[in-house]
Amino acid sequence: MASQLVLFPELVAGFSPELAVNMRSLRFLSRAPYSSTYGFRLPSRRGRTLMCSDLSSQKWNVPVLSSNEVVERLKLAGEGKQFLAMYSSVVGGITTDPAAMVLPLDDHMVHRGHGVFDTAMIINGYLYELDQHLDRILRSASMSKIPLPFDRETIRTILIQTVSVSGCRDGSLRYWLSAGPGDFSLSPSQCPKPALYAIVYPKDFTVERKGVKVVTSSIPIKPPEFATVKSVNYLPNALSQMEAEAKGAFAGIWVDNDGFIAEGPNMNVAFVVNGGKELVMPRFDKVLSGCTAKRMIKLAEQLVSKGMLKSVRVVDMTVEDGKKADEMMLLGSGVLVKPVIQWDEELIADGKEGPITNALLDLLLEDMSSGPPSVRVLVP
Repeated sequence: MASQLVLFPELVAGFSPELAVNMRSLRFLSRAPYSSTYGFRLPSRRGRTLMCSDLSSQKWNVPVLSSNEVVERLKLAGEGKQFLAMYSSVVGGITTDPAAMVLPLDDHMVHRGHGVFDTAMIINGYLYELDQHLDRILRSASMSKIPLPFDRETIRTILIQTVSVSGCRDGSLRYWLSAGPGDFSLSPSQCPKPALYAIVYPKDFTVERKGVKVVTSSIPIKPPEFATVKSVNYLPNALSQMEAEAKGAFAGIWVDNDGFIAEGPNMNVAFVVNGGKELVMPRFDKVLSGCTAKRMIKLAEQLVSKGMLKSVRVVDMTVEDGKKADEMMLLGSGVLVKPVIQWDEELIADGKEGPITNALLDLLLEDMSSGPPSVRVLVP
């Protein structure tokens, strides 16, 4: 006997979304009440009303695409974006087609945030502080209980080759380690293999020496055990940045639970105090240990030897002390050395960019362009 498929516009508890009925049932349907909104109304044996509709009442607005159509649409969506090369351990290679630079939706990093990342600058064909950033992501992965898909040297080689294939001379290399694809469970127990992803994109490192305003962030800071891990969970960071921009500021500054200055949403903070003779930074045990900030401690020793500074220290510092500083600056691979001239409604010193901040920026720029092999890796 022939069957007819009857479809439900909405799932009804206790009934299947698809119902095959024979000709006798179809005669019964011909006598059942019908509306364009609900379709047929069928009395059930359990005293409930079952609503279904025929195929002609369905309105499908979402197209079903072939793989070729998906690729073409991804190409259109990516127009204007300059992604030069991407490596994925899932496919086991590098692509230069932006439409192919995709992640599996079931990657534990995507749907659970179980992943870590880092970024290295590409300056005139050199990767700046690649090994320092690589050490940090491996440490973050260990703290996040993410096993490595390859050993350190293999990961390093993959990253360098990805930059080489991209042809990028000035830009950024961003890379991720994740628990990998598997399923949508909370635990990564069904993720058979961790994943490595990396992408290269151009970036203009034009230096802006103009001072900026910051505000005290009201967004709760990450707990110390998570703040020291560079994870992909940047929701607090994004909210802090949005709050700062809404107030006309460049960034927000976090204060820890003990009342000491912590860090910005994606940069460290430093101060010049004691009559402009001492460079101080918050301790790194409760904030992310910025590679640029740590390198700056080393570079600042040159200013000590020249007599411009007397010392460089890492200390606990209150907001009140910070606002009374002679100079304030933000440090990070994205901002390099950014002078801060106002915090909330209070000017820092005379509200002008300070000489130590500018001197430190000069040292960093010189280090990026002609520093030792320990901080500059040539891309073949």
